[in-house]
Amino acid sequence: MSDGIRSFQEAFGRLRSEMSETMTGRDAEVLDLLVAFFAGGHVLIESAPGLGKTRLAKSFATAVGLDSARIQFTPDLMPADITGTHIFVEEADGARRFQFRPGPVFTHVLLADEITRATPKTQSALLEAMQEQRVTAGGETRPIAPPFFVIATQAPEGSHGTYPLPEAQLDRFLMKLVLDYPDDGSLREIGRRSVVDEPRRGPVVTAEELSAMLSLVRRVTLTGEAAERAARSVLATHPGCAESVELSRKYVRYGASPRGAQALVLSGKVHALLAGRSALEASDIDAALLSCLRHRVILNFEGRIEGVTAEGVVEQVARAVAGGGQ
Repeated sequence: MSDGIRSFQEAFGRLRSEMSETMTGRDAEVLDLLVAFFAGGHVLIESAPGLGKTRLAKSFATAVGLDSARIQFTPDLMPADITGTHIFVEEADGARRFQFRPGPVFTHVLLADEITRATPKTQSALLEAMQEQRVTAGGETRPIAPPFFVIATQAPEGSHGTYPLPEAQLDRFLMKLVLDYPDDGSLREIGRRSVVDEPRRGPVVTAEELSAMLSLVRRVTLTGEAAERAARSVLATHPGCAESVELSRKYVRYGASPRGAQALVLSGKVHALLAGRSALEASDIDAALLSCLRHRVILNFEGRIEGVTAEGVVEQVARAVAGGGQ
């Protein structure tokens, strides 16, 4: 397995380097996005307008060289605009019949841009695809060829003209990334790049490499130590558990679901490979904690009033499960 790990690290490094070339000052977000893809999950990216959500998604699709599609979510978007619809066609011999025209969801990398701009009915059109990797339309169920990776972007909560994602749909995202404003150095570099022609970029890995990398992640060994760390981390977010931290007991309405533990384990496997190991350690779980749990911690009314954040709860959980106290 050692040769496979080295190949994984080399290919992952190429992808990370290629994306970082187009995403100034976003090294941490690039890493998390790649980890989520190889862990087999989906990603939700949140930021104010103009901070690079769409560019991050596009840079990934270009670097991996997979088929991709983009859906711009708007209030008038309908579920059939995502999944596809039946159209009436006339054959050369004059025969007429209905034919299914696949929607943009039938791709490998799907960018769901500004997903909270669409109505809940339209947002839910992605649920089956994200969870089951298939689409039911017109009474028929059609599979989506793997790999299938959804990158959804959204404006911050409370933005004008948005419909917040329900908790059930948030839980289908393996990770949530939050893009902050770039620092002074990054802004200068962004300004410099805006006045020069960027080189034409293409894929830096082959389809065979991607397939081997995805397969290798599943073969990483889950140790008892890592499983315990993932379970304790999830339970610590629940207000009614003995393991819960102080902020969870006081300010959390719902803690992370079992999918949160699965997300930690799968993401941890990628981190283990990047560290050159074929088995998880507790530190691999810790590396994925914030991105995998921040959107699964739902605050109660008191928490919102007091200005508590989901990130603050997860950070307290991280300290507690690592033995550092609350």
